[in-house]
Amino acid sequence: MLDSPLAGPLARACSFLFVPANRPERYAKALACGADAVIVDLEDAVAPADKLLARQALLLATASLDAAQRGRLLVRINAAGTPWHADDLAALRALRARGVAGVMVSKAESPAVLAGVAAAAGPACALVPLIESVAGLDALDALAASSQVLRLAFGHLDFQADAGLACGLDEAELVPVRLALVLASRRAGLAAPVDGISPGTQDTAQLSLDAARSRRGGFGGKLCIHPAQAAPVNVAFAPSAPELDWARRVQAAFAEAGGGVFSLDGRMVDAPVLRLALRTLAQAAR
Repeated sequence: MLDSPLAGPLARACSFLFVPANRPERYAKALACGADAVIVDLEDAVAPADKLLARQALLLATASLDAAQRGRLLVRINAAGTPWHADDLAALRALRARGVAGVMVSKAESPAVLAGVAAAAGPACALVPLIESVAGLDALDALAASSQVLRLAFGHLDFQADAGLACGLDEAELVPVRLALVLASRRAGLAAPVDGISPGTQDTAQLSLDAARSRRGGFGGKLCIHPAQAAPVNVAFAPSAPELDWARRVQAAFAEAGGGVFSLDGRMVDAPVLRLALRTLAQAAR
């Protein structure tokens, strides 16, 4: 929940950068590249033969990070039902004392699995369920309401494969799915969800379009797969200068009018518009 002790930097983060767990020399670099949060990946980024060494590297490398760095660090574990899930949970128990801030739960579909992850990670560790399947979509409200869940995240490429979709570049086919994540997050009182990756690591224009769509659609952040993606994502989720100017003028005019409905720039302003303005100011202050 937003008012829980877990609601620290991860609740406000916009850019979430993946780094392979078996490349520990990249952890500190990823944390220093401008990304709000870093996800050390034990799942897709690590080949089956390398899982054990990756887990050991994670345990060793986190000991060298300071508290502020660990406060921005998540670990993506392998999904329940895979041969590596139980060992990942054992590693989470060992990471408790290190102060790792969060766990991204791959292919989240079951509140019972989330409860097991929470028990292994400890009460101070936030959970970020990754919705990657139709079954995960069906269980959204139950997952969002589970203990220690801070935010939902959307694994839209896996979801397309599971649902049998063939999305266009604008991914219009996924609009109702993305809206479902936003609404489930709102019902559960969670921070705004985190949208999926943009695969083109050199396509900054498409990345900016994707991130702008995410923000318009109610998402509060986006997953990144390259350090160069962090800055454009942060820019896309930050209010522009005209947006900030509008929000400040709405706030000032509302105070001057003493509440109620008034007109600004030829447009009606009432309480819902004020809430939008205040949200814009809060985004700028994050």
